[in-house]
Amino acid sequence: MPGAPHILIVEARYYGDIADALLKGAEQVFTEAGATFERLTVPGAFEIPAAIARALDAWQSEGPNSGVHYDGYLALGCVIRGETSHYDYICSESARKLQDLACDRGAALGYGILTCENRIQAWARADVEDRNKGGEAARACLAMIAVNDRFAGPPE
Repeated sequence: MPGAPHILIVEARYYGDIADALLKGAEQVFTEAGATFERLTVPGAFEIPAAIARALDAWQSEGPNSGVHYDGYLALGCVIRGETSHYDYICSESARKLQDLACDRGAALGYGILTCENRIQAWARADVEDRNKGGEAARACLAMIAVNDRFAGPPE
């Protein structure tokens, strides 16, 4: 990867205030690293893997001159447990599909989807002054870009 990494942040807006805090932490890390990034918003965490898959498809079908290439992808969102089993499906399926994209398609991913019992837990994890999971996921994304770069060339 020549130059600074270019990252697509796919952000679930279901809990907009929490998404804003996650994004703030991620943007700080990317800016400090000299990375460039674009944002794509989706309704919820369940939609994140499909959005990243579409970005990967565009690159693979249109090639290097398509203008849609990203070195890494950052998934940001929050799922808070409710009264039904919906939470379990959303959490497991979004995580599984993102892992499939990383393992099967080589996507350098940072996983910043909070899975919490309540808003208090979510805020503690999203707040840049507290756990800053957005920043942590951004650092993971940058680390996975470095892993991809290491193995991109021919064997030495």
